[in-house]
Amino acid sequence: MMPERLESERLVLQRLTHEDASEIFYTYANKEEATRYVSWPTHQTMRDTNDFLRYAVAAWKKGTDFSWSVRLKETGRLVGSIGVLPGDGKVQFGYTFGPAHWNKGYATEVVKLVLLDVKKMKGVYRIGTLVDVENVASAKVLLKCGLFEEARLEKWMRFPNQNNQPKDCILFRLTF
Repeated sequence: MMPERLESERLVLQRLTHEDASEIFYTYANKEEATRYVSWPTHQTMRDTNDFLRYAVAAWKKGTDFSWSVRLKETGRLVGSIGVLPGDGKVQFGYTFGPAHWNKGYATEVVKLVLLDVKKMKGVYRIGTLVDVENVASAKVLLKCGLFEEARLEKWMRFPNQNNQPKDCILFRLTF
């Protein structure tokens, strides 16, 4: 299990709840620029966000997906989210932030914080994530957080918000 709440210098991470729906929808889930590189379709309605939260709440209880809201400590405002997918000793993670909150160091701060706890999970021997080769900003975040580029995978993943075409991806891995 992962902690339901984590704190860094500027941010608070809290387990996602149904009450986060409208903030998630309006901060990033309905924004094409924020969802370009994610594995799920841009939310068109609040129903999409509520469906996701039903999944997230149930998956946390099962221990198959741990997802947090990311909020500013000072104001409580939601700026993004991060999720961790454990499985058989391997952990994958991903994050997204609202465009109004880009280039402020939040992603780096959050990834470093979450990875501290992921490294403590029993039986974990591999931590990694995939990014579209065009997602330069995310690649920079991952490098700052101590991950390294393990491989470039040609036409590896389809991104629903990029016409579902196979895209080249970079596999990043953390050594510990």
